[in-house]
Amino acid sequence: MSDDYQILIPPSFFAVYTDARQRLREPLATVRARYEVCEDLANHLVQHAQLLHHVEVPSEEEILLRIHAGLNSPESGVSSAEAGWIVQRLAELLGWNCPPLGEPD
Repeated sequence: MSDDYQILIPPSFFAVYTDARQRLREPLATVRARYEVCEDLANHLVQHAQLLHHVEVPSEEEILLRIHAGLNSPESGVSSAEAGWIVQRLAELLGWNCPPLGEPD
């Protein structure tokens, strides 16, 4: 059986779904689907974060912490670990330093 999946998932995202023995806790198809959602969300948030930076909140750290707080809520549709990964990816896309986000629940 051929695996034609073309998107490379970074090790940082696999870490969200691996246990202490480096085994996936979810099926690979689930991890791939969640990666696509999280990567898309991080890219979507770039413009929002830039707007906040220029209009309302001058601190990059405060913007990232606010976005993390929103994503870390049950209504967001992402897990705490995914929320942390999304904010770290967002910081990377923006070229900002990511503040400590705390431990996932």
